[in-house]
Amino acid sequence: MKKQLFPIAALAGATGLIALSFSFRTPLVGANEHCHTPVAEPPHGCVFKTVYEGEGLDSGFVLNAPEAVLASEQRGLQWLVKAQAQDGGYGAGTHARQDITDPHAVSTDPATTAMVAMAIMRMGSTLDQGAYSAQLAKATEYLLKQVEASPKGAVNITQLQGTQIQVKLGANIDVALTAQYLSNLVAKLGDQHPQRLRAMRALNTCVDMIQRSQNSDGSVKGDGWAGVLQSSFAASALESAKSQGATVDDEALKLARDYQKSNFDASSGSVATERAAGITLYAVSGSTRNSAAEARQLNEIVVKAKKEGRIAKDAPMNVKTLEEAGVDRGEAERLNAAYQVYESAKVQAQADNVISGFGNNGGEEFLSFLQTGESLVIAKDQGWKNWYGQTTGRLVSIQNQDGSWNGHHCITSPVFCTATSLLILSINNDIEHLLAQGAVKYR
Repeated sequence: MKKQLFPIAALAGATGLIALSFSFRTPLVGANEHCHTPVAEPPHGCVFKTVYEGEGLDSGFVLNAPEAVLASEQRGLQWLVKAQAQDGGYGAGTHARQDITDPHAVSTDPATTAMVAMAIMRMGSTLDQGAYSAQLAKATEYLLKQVEASPKGAVNITQLQGTQIQVKLGANIDVALTAQYLSNLVAKLGDQHPQRLRAMRALNTCVDMIQRSQNSDGSVKGDGWAGVLQSSFAASALESAKSQGATVDDEALKLARDYQKSNFDASSGSVATERAAGITLYAVSGSTRNSAAEARQLNEIVVKAKKEGRIAKDAPMNVKTLEEAGVDRGEAERLNAAYQVYESAKVQAQADNVISGFGNNGGEEFLSFLQTGESLVIAKDQGWKNWYGQTTGRLVSIQNQDGSWNGHHCITSPVFCTATSLLILSINNDIEHLLAQGAVKYR
């Protein structure tokens, strides 16, 4: 497999994430910060507690959002909810007619609808409460009907072809993103909620489709221009679905994760970009995202063993240390491989020359930024705070006057790009949910 080489040593000093002149300006930092919340007047003091963290989430892991980010979120969300179609869905339009940017002049599609629904939910609304609960309920109904109407044995939930998202990410991206949304939805529905059983059934249907579409190497059938992103989101969907109790085949999840990790060689820093449109960013963000949970598992095992005195305080993160901590050889090798990929890939994913992606911003760049940020949170990596400050500053600086964002190549849809940007800006709202994904083995 042909690979592009980017030595890790040359990138070690690049983690400062200096803003790129091609599209970003100075990041927002400092004054007038509040806890991240979708309301205009945020409350004083934020409390984050989670059953997965034992004594509660360390307050040092939470980062407040500047006023400018909160204002940017509100402008974006207000623009986005107005883009909803009569059937409850949202559309990105076709690859053949990227010149059509009016959200009401394109057909709705599940992939875009799922991204918008995730953004609305992350911004504070649920099916039962919040400023945009009605819009979220309509989008959810649209997605559930798409899943329920799918023929038996299908590998996607729509008959649409040639959408911007499908052509650039993959023909089966709709089911992957819908599965991700349904996992997020189920996490917020109580056991007795009238929509829980229906949502869970739909989630399991999506999981089955993803697993049927899996190639022998762990990737997903129907590659688009940057098919590695479709496969990455499918892997993430299986991971999050499993964390919510969906019927996920462990071998399918392992295969999906292994495929993403195989795109990055931690020892040399080389990146396989053949299925990433030749763009390093797309590949390394997927490698980071799909090694994050295992990297955190290794770290927690080692930290616990050090506290208990079973291994030396200065023991390195490697196979031998894991074995001394009581992990069998095979498992130790698996976790160590994931940890090394994560630690190296996250550096490249945040390096200036990699962040440039295709050279300007398309939806693929926004998706890659989102994957990197969620990876850092899932891994319980304190480096997420640096990523957040830099990335939110960049996004705020390129927001359109009407509150939307749009891409300048490939995925140009303002609806899709706005939804993805909001998911990035409001990631602080989902700290508990994302941490739970990485802590699923410690419930």
